[in-house]
Amino acid sequence: MKIVFMEADNLGRDIDLSMFDRLGEVTVYGASEPFEDADRIRDADIVIANKVLMNEALLKSAERVELICLTATGTNVVDFPYVNGRGITVTNVKGYSTMSVAQHTFALLFYVYEKLAYYDSFVKSGEYARSDMFCHFSQPFHELAGKIWGIVGLGEIGRKVAQIATAFGCHVVYYSTSGRNGNTSYPRLDFNTLLKTSNIISIHAPLHAATEKLFDASAFDRMKKDAILLNLGRGPIVDQAALADALDSGKIAGAGIDVLEQEPPEPDDPLLQMQDSKKLIVTPHMAWATCEARRRCADEVYENIASWMKGVKRNVVTE
Repeated sequence: MKIVFMEADNLGRDIDLSMFDRLGEVTVYGASEPFEDADRIRDADIVIANKVLMNEALLKSAERVELICLTATGTNVVDFPYVNGRGITVTNVKGYSTMSVAQHTFALLFYVYEKLAYYDSFVKSGEYARSDMFCHFSQPFHELAGKIWGIVGLGEIGRKVAQIATAFGCHVVYYSTSGRNGNTSYPRLDFNTLLKTSNIISIHAPLHAATEKLFDASAFDRMKKDAILLNLGRGPIVDQAALADALDSGKIAGAGIDVLEQEPPEPDDPLLQMQDSKKLIVTPHMAWATCEARRRCADEVYENIASWMKGVKRNVVTE
């Protein structure tokens, strides 16, 4: 079996991939090169990828490909009608980043919620040393206890966030973007009610037709003025221009964003124009990427291939 990693750098150069040598002849490319990708996989039996589009344009000359392994949970890069028609198996990875993303959700929240950028700057600028008071709290901040935490997308990551938020004393509610989630552990609200009642809203939903631009100008108009929005799902779920306007005009209090509409963003991205770190923190799609999570991701891909070679379906996706 010839196995080709198309963009191994997405797993990190510190992750040892030598175990894959036990499965076949392995070729590792650090990053995708659009004009070379098709040639790179021309003789491959197994393709391992993350963001590269798995469609006819790429795969039509790769006649030997039987398995595509995604180093991610989301499958929106796959043209399923085409690959299913070819009989190509597709697998993804699940659960590897739950703890990592949940942890980062709260890192983003506290940075904005407790105005940590301001207070860190106050100390390091020398202002605290020149103060005649032992404490300083000119930027008001609040406890989480008693606040309503709205979750959009109560999957595995959403449930872990809900569990942690509950431990802080929050009242957790959720909105099901598919309409199929009937979790009875927390109240399920319609989207409008969740917007109007939540003090904190965190997004952990996949990107599909029902979630694209779900948070638009109209959504921000319905949110509380003291609300914090956290996007740990997919960038296009949030209209970034509308979010920038909502933050600038005070429609909502703050936001923590780990995913953007375009990654990397254009220099004129509206969120990059906002320099007030009391209101906004943006991180470069890193919530999933603790050392432990990236190692688990590689291990999951290995197990997917090993199982497939034995004729066992593991993490197979068809749509």
